[in-house]
Amino acid sequence: MMEALALLRLYADWGADTALDDSPTDWLARPAAPPPAMPAPAGPADAARPPPPRPQQGAPMPEPRRTPPARPAAGAEDGMPLLDRAVQQATEAAAAATTLAELHAAMAGFGACGLRDTATHTVAAAGTAPGRLLLIGEPPDAAEDRGGTPFAGPMGELLDRMLASIGLARADMLLAPVIPWRPPGERPPSAAELRICAPFLHRLIVLAAPARVIAMGNTPARLLTGESTGIARLRGRWREVPIPGRAAPIALLPMRHPSQLGASPTARRDAWKDLLLLRTTLDHDKDTD
Repeated sequence: MMEALALLRLYADWGADTALDDSPTDWLARPAAPPPAMPAPAGPADAARPPPPRPQQGAPMPEPRRTPPARPAAGAEDGMPLLDRAVQQATEAAAAATTLAELHAAMAGFGACGLRDTATHTVAAAGTAPGRLLLIGEPPDAAEDRGGTPFAGPMGELLDRMLASIGLARADMLLAPVIPWRPPGERPPSAAELRICAPFLHRLIVLAAPARVIAMGNTPARLLTGESTGIARLRGRWREVPIPGRAAPIALLPMRHPSQLGASPTARRDAWKDLLLLRTTLDHDKDTD
C-alpha cells in the first residue's frame, strides 16, 4: 500500500495528476490503425478521356500576368519632381504676398522646405522700408535664429561699426538674410534649399523696392548674380542684376560679410574699399535726386 502511495506522489511530481479513465489503458496492446485507402485505378472512362490539347507550334503563348504599376509618390501625381513642386509652391506663396508682413507670414507658414522645421525662428527683414538700401546677409546663424532678427549678436555689432564708419546706421536701410531659416549646425544651404527659398528673396526685393542692394557674403552674392565665383572676385563694383517680378534690373554691390573680416588683412582692406564705394555712390545719388 505504501509503495502505491509513493508511486502516486511520483506521478504527481511528474505532472500526471489527473485520471483520464477509470482503469489503465495498455496503448501498446491496441490494434494498429488501418492503412490509408489507395486511390482507385483509372477506369475505362478515364482511359478514353482525351489529354488536354497541346499548343500548336508557332502559336502565340498566353501573356504573363502583369503586375499593376506602382502608385506615384505623394505629391507627384502629375509627374512633377518634388523639388520643382516645392519651388512652384514657394513662388505662388511669395507672389500672393502684397506687403512685407504678408511675406513674413507666408514664409512662416511654408512647409515645403525642411529648414523651417529645424529652425527656431523664421528670420524676416527688419528695418526701414521702403528705403534707399536693402542689405542682404548670409543664412541666419545661431544668434539670429534665437532672436529672430537679422544681423544679431557679435556679427551685428561688427556690422554696426562698419556702417558707422561711413555715417550709416541700421535705421537707414532694410536688413534681411538670404534665406529665412538657419541650416542645422550652420552648414551651407544646399542648392535645392536655395532654389526653394529664392522666390521669397526675389519677392522681398520687389516689395521693398530699394534703390540699391548690398549682398554681403558668398551666398547672397552668388544667388543674386548667378555666378559661382567667390566674393573676393565678385566684390568691388556695382552691377545690374535682373530680379523676377521686377521690371528693371537693380543695382547690386557684393561685399564681404562681417564674419569674413577676421580672415586676413586683405579681407578687411576689401571691406573698407567697398564701404567707401558705397558712401561715394550714395552721395552721388543724393546730389542727382
